[in-house]
Amino acid sequence: MTTTTDPLAVEQGLPSTTPLSTLLREGTRPEHEAAEQMGFVEALMAGRLDRAAYTDLAVQQHAIYTALEAASAQIRTLPGGDAIVFDELTRVPSIEADLAFLLGADWAQQMRVLPATERYAARLRETGASLAAYAAHAYTRYLGDLSGGQIIQRMLQRHYGFEAEGVSFYHFADIPKAKPFKDAYRERLDALDLDEDARAAAVTEAKQAFEYNRALFAELGELHLR
Repeated sequence: MTTTTDPLAVEQGLPSTTPLSTLLREGTRPEHEAAEQMGFVEALMAGRLDRAAYTDLAVQQHAIYTALEAASAQIRTLPGGDAIVFDELTRVPSIEADLAFLLGADWAQQMRVLPATERYAARLRETGASLAAYAAHAYTRYLGDLSGGQIIQRMLQRHYGFEAEGVSFYHFADIPKAKPFKDAYRERLDALDLDEDARAAAVTEAKQAFEYNRALFAELGELHLR
């Protein structure tokens, strides 16, 4: 459903025919900004931490995307679900390649998954049963990766001496141009057959996704900020 007369849009001060992708973007703006301003994120991007801090982040990403992509496989079995699952976005193989570079061949035995990550991953696994919940988390993660991934990759390379290896998570080999892909993704998202309650639930879930991220960054900060 592309547009609808929606109290959620009115609540956000948007036209009542606002597409879901816009509701998600505008409805999570404060949470998004708060997550980006977490001390761990700012320190990592400024080059004030070390490779161990980045490696810990990559370990958490592995747990998160393993859960999300398990939900992707499940959501494809629901009516309309296949429309918002794109193989080009799959991240787990890239993260595993990064971890092998960062930790060695026995990377799986060295991983330390934090409690906040465990809670986040548990929720992601549940979203495979709900198109609205899955859409919220997939939108939040994948479009965020596409929007800022190239910049993050360059900053990590500059500050921590990476070349291509170790930061392949941020490189989408099957998506040569991000903007057309993001536009197509939003079109698919906006076309989902979701009623007003489901749209509202998606925005609420997306807000919660940022809260999960903030909790994760807080725990990483406790480990690495001095």
